Amino acid sequence: MQPGARHKLENLLQSALLLAAMGALSWFSIEAIAGPETALWAMLGVMGGLALAPGAPMRLLLRAYGARPLTRREAPDLVALVEELARRAELPSAPKLFRIPSALPNAFAMGRPEDSVVCVTDGLLRLLTPRELAAVLAHEVSHVAHRDLWIMGLADSMSRAVALVAQLGQIMILLNLPLLLTGAATIPWRAPLVMIFAPVAVSLLQLALSRTREFDADLGAARLTGDPLALASALEKLERGVGRMWEDMFLGGRRVPEPSLLRTHPPTEERIARLREVAREMRASALDLPAGLVPPPLAPPPPPPRRRWTGLYY
Repeated sequence: MQPGARHKLENLLQSALLLAAMGALSWFSIEAIAGPETALWAMLGVMGGLALAPGAPMRLLLRAYGARPLTRREAPDLVALVEELARRAELPSAPKLFRIPSALPNAFAMGRPEDSVVCVTDGLLRLLTPRELAAVLAHEVSHVAHRDLWIMGLADSMSRAVALVAQLGQIMILLNLPLLLTGAATIPWRAPLVMIFAPVAVSLLQLALSRTREFDADLGAARLTGDPLALASALEKLERGVGRMWEDMFLGGRRVPEPSLLRTHPPTEERIARLREVAREMRASALDLPAGLVPPPLAPPPPPPRRRWTGLYY
């Protein structure tokens, strides 16, 4: 069995089961409130919207972060590294590299395999060694290659649809409250259950799916670089130096809740343990980094991260 194959199979099965559970729960919730025809059209609309979604949201998010493209002239080694990782991942085109002027150490990817970007902050470029930086970039390229961005977009759309249906159900009950009290109207027994439990259940499934995709991206990065310990070292450094601050980019500066069910990322200790297990199994040679790999020229450190008018934290 190839290195990490057992974890890969586990992650694949978990992702499939979680997505199936989210789909079934979404169908049950919409059908209970609005009927089977509406549920069918809603599910088809979600799938079609994600399949045909334009690149405008990605461009708007880059602008909101103040991201600037890193050209081959500014960072030839980094651009070449991303291109090599994309080649190993068999992407149709290499992700475009962007830089965010923020002291918060972070990296994230957006888009589809045919049109994607990878963003890194000045804080990350200052914190990590070239070997660790290559591993983090490989993690983001793996997200693109595995279509995790589309999968999580689908999960998010289903979660929002269930929450919207639950809210509409509550409004319908309030509007018909006099009829319900007089017995002139009744509601299906499933409707209260949907309004109370479905939004919470689908949110927990979405968080579990996110954790599974993170594990898969870690293993993908290990295969792309042939150096699982580099990513483990990067995770240790981020955890030790700044905790889980990369999640503050999306959670408005709030700490991640301690219960594992409420985490969007797996515990760092568990991610590192899996990477070390893969390293013991792996026999591949590590990725050849360009001699003297250096980050692009960095401006003076920007001010501490803060919440912006866009609602983003960087």
